[in-house]
Amino acid sequence: MGSLCVLMASVLWGTTGTAATFAPAVGPLAIGAAAMGLGGLLQALVAAPRIAGERPALRARRGVVLLGALAVGAYPPAFYSSMRLAGVAVGTVVSIGSAPLASAVIERVVDGRRLTPRWTAGAALGLTGTVLLCAAEAADAHTGTGARSAGATVLGVGLGLVAGLTYALYSWAAHRLISRGVSSGAAMGAVFGLGGLLLLPVLLATGAPLLHSWSNAAVGVYMALVPMFTGYVLFGWGLAHVPASTATALSLLEPAVAAVLAVLVVGERLPLLGWAGIVLVVGCLAVLTTPTRRTSAARAATTAPSAIVDEHMLPQADRG
Repeated sequence: MGSLCVLMASVLWGTTGTAATFAPAVGPLAIGAAAMGLGGLLQALVAAPRIAGERPALRARRGVVLLGALAVGAYPPAFYSSMRLAGVAVGTVVSIGSAPLASAVIERVVDGRRLTPRWTAGAALGLTGTVLLCAAEAADAHTGTGARSAGATVLGVGLGLVAGLTYALYSWAAHRLISRGVSSGAAMGAVFGLGGLLLLPVLLATGAPLLHSWSNAAVGVYMALVPMFTGYVLFGWGLAHVPASTATALSLLEPAVAAVLAVLVVGERLPLLGWAGIVLVVGCLAVLTTPTRRTSAARAATTAPSAIVDEHMLPQADRG
């Protein structure tokens, strides 16, 4: 169920690119700030009773909450600026593709978790598929109007790495809070609510076009309510059951969904290479979500919820 929640969230996130085409006059920074800023504030509002009830636990882990909020605030500017400078394909593959690797490093260093061959195989399939998909989209979208400057591309790649790191950081922070007894609602509400406050200045500076027409406003409302609010509620439920590294690997479904919707709704073409990339992403999801005999046996022998064994990542203390 944890994996299913993350996959459902990824499907919702994959609709953002198609939705943005209905508001071409709204810049990417405004779209990102409206989506994650307003969506985060809405999460905090809905979770306010839980946040108030679990204030002592959140205060005791305020460093983790603040780290997650800073990452939420930094992610949209880095992600959308990366796509603007380096191109949509390069920005997407660097940002989304680097997140599972960053999550794995964070969990290895901070939590002492070790990678399993299964996670490595699944992440490799997903990352390869994402690279192929974005390469296919870049080739199909090439118009011959001139290449971007080397400096802009390098800066865009650097911002993409920042986006992947911040995505991994706020996923880890939320999972850390949940694994320490904070409910998913309170954890996500606190982290994303504070992050939403940090994004308000960006929204005020860039969001005027959202009010120029009803269609632009509708896109902004959809972004905040569906992909970001609903999507991250599902993501929070998923983080209660799977590590952040697994969740970020499963979210590689997002660019595949975005590509399929671009074909079906927007009318774009997807070359054969892109469809091959989607197949590899689906293979990644199958590897990471299919139960193993070991997992089934461990769950059958479990007598308390706290004894559930995660099949993708194991703490150092559980070796042998």
